[in-house]
Amino acid sequence: MNYYSEQDIREIVRSVLAGCGKTDPSAAPAGGCGAPIPLEASARHVHLTPQAVEALFGPGHKLTRKRDLSQPGEFLAEERVRVVTARGELSNVAVLGPERKAVQVEISLTDARALGVAPPVNLSGDLTGAADAVLIGPCGIWEARGAVIAARNHIHMTPDQARSYGVADGDKVRVRVESIRPMTFDQVVVRVSPKFDLAMHVDFDEANACALTKEAKAYLVGK
Repeated sequence: MNYYSEQDIREIVRSVLAGCGKTDPSAAPAGGCGAPIPLEASARHVHLTPQAVEALFGPGHKLTRKRDLSQPGEFLAEERVRVVTARGELSNVAVLGPERKAVQVEISLTDARALGVAPPVNLSGDLTGAADAVLIGPCGIWEARGAVIAARNHIHMTPDQARSYGVADGDKVRVRVESIRPMTFDQVVVRVSPKFDLAMHVDFDEANACALTKEAKAYLVGK
């Protein structure tokens, strides 16, 4: 049996805390690093190019801002579309702005079953292997070929926030959600940019799995 002096124990604790970054360990559960991370459920939605906006809503149309989202510059638009495949349809799907360089449809895997498609689980912006769908708006349609993905869960951070948590862009971390249905997410990708703000995004399948409420807290518990 090993016996540790008080000084040995202090050194071990100091080493563990250093690995968790410059954060307050009292805010985290056992094994956790730092303060809780805001956890948000991302409902099914689409991102559109300027050309797709005009095709769906009319020539010269611009997306109408309804409310701002947590990430700076992003917003929920007033506009809605239908997402249609040969085997199913999703109605009243949200459109997020601003416009992007590529059309992207982000759904859950439950949505994918309803549509009869098999999208890859990719980070937003990665359309590798993406499935096809047709978008229908009040003024026309848009063939969204290679546009449908199930968005992979991820954490947005600024560079300062990443340093605080002791992580870097592209790191894959474990996140513990403390809720009435506690669970741990593995391989959560960290995305770092000065344009971001701290938030972890999950889809509705994942939100339901951990019984996400406003009282739930998410903690980074390791790489």
